[in-house]
Amino acid sequence: MPKGPVPDVVIQRLPIYLRVLTYRASAGENVISSARLGELAGVSAAQVRKDLSYFGEFGKQGLGYEIDYLREQLAQILQVGRDWHAALVGAGALGHAIVHYRMFEEWNEHVVLVFDNDPAKTGQRIGPLVVYPIEEMARRIQQEHVEIGILAVPAENAQEVAEALVACGVQAILNYAPMTLSLPLDIRVAYIDPVASLQSMIYYLR
Repeated sequence: MPKGPVPDVVIQRLPIYLRVLTYRASAGENVISSARLGELAGVSAAQVRKDLSYFGEFGKQGLGYEIDYLREQLAQILQVGRDWHAALVGAGALGHAIVHYRMFEEWNEHVVLVFDNDPAKTGQRIGPLVVYPIEEMARRIQQEHVEIGILAVPAENAQEVAEALVACGVQAILNYAPMTLSLPLDIRVAYIDPVASLQSMIYYLR
């Protein structure tokens, strides 16, 4: 258990540490220093040590971290060993890409349902999944024990769809729509906006 409240920014860095450790393990490495882990994760060694200290002591001064052990601990903290079910709303080009993105499966995050409000898309298949109409959302989300919603809808529809997902019992939403959502504070929302990221990056290309 963490030692007191953990800042969101720390939680956001843990998957990056886990990814670095996974790649280093696949390269045959057994031990990593906080300096090297920080370098590969894009933060300082002191930040690595501070972030991990919220959850316990995982390394030995002067010796670094045992990679397999730290990977196991971070996986437990992030609950990546458990299967998580997600419902995707939006069966357009982005929705197709999300369903076929294999990294979700590798980390036990499974898109098990797809919905769309376009009659021309409902009944069609994206990979192994059938696209269902929005009207079936409540029943099917409960049947599949879905905890996570993924929005791949136009910005003007995002708030309404997000509210519908929350009403169905979804506890967290990954939002690809370029729209900030207004939802209850206990609903976790993460935003992925490539256009905004590109625009902020272009600022520096002077």
